[in-house]
Amino acid sequence: MSNVSYLTEEGLKKLKEELHQLESVERPSISAQIAEARDKGDLSENAEYDAAKEAQGLLEMKIAQIKGVIANSRIIDESKIDTSSVQLLNKVKIKNLKNNATMTYTLVPESEANLKEGKISISTPIAKGLLGKEVGDKAEIKVPSGLMTFEIIEISI
Repeated sequence: MSNVSYLTEEGLKKLKEELHQLESVERPSISAQIAEARDKGDLSENAEYDAAKEAQGLLEMKIAQIKGVIANSRIIDESKIDTSSVQLLNKVKIKNLKNNATMTYTLVPESEANLKEGKISISTPIAKGLLGKEVGDKAEIKVPSGLMTFEIIEISI
């Protein structure tokens, strides 16, 4: 049995758009490359053909993986998100107690993580360390550079 993936409406829409792109643009492009390489003659020593077939295999694997995620996904009802403690889809403002720097992160499913947008995966050490904490709580989190202590300043949606 496959793992259930929890996604937002936005995340599911992005996955479906990516799947459409792969199936309607990438797949025909690779098929054309294979046909072009096949037309060049002997397939046993045709590096172009081998490369195109390998690319096709990787593409089909990615398409199957995305279809699996979509099939096993559950949409998170954002209207039922609680902000009394840190959980998935919360926007959390934290303060690093060592240097007083404040940061705001939104905890999202792994497939929707984007650090540039301030969205971190629920499976990261920081997110795991914040889960279940309330405003005013302190969280000691082990990160690659050592142990850091954060204070939860605000939790919102």
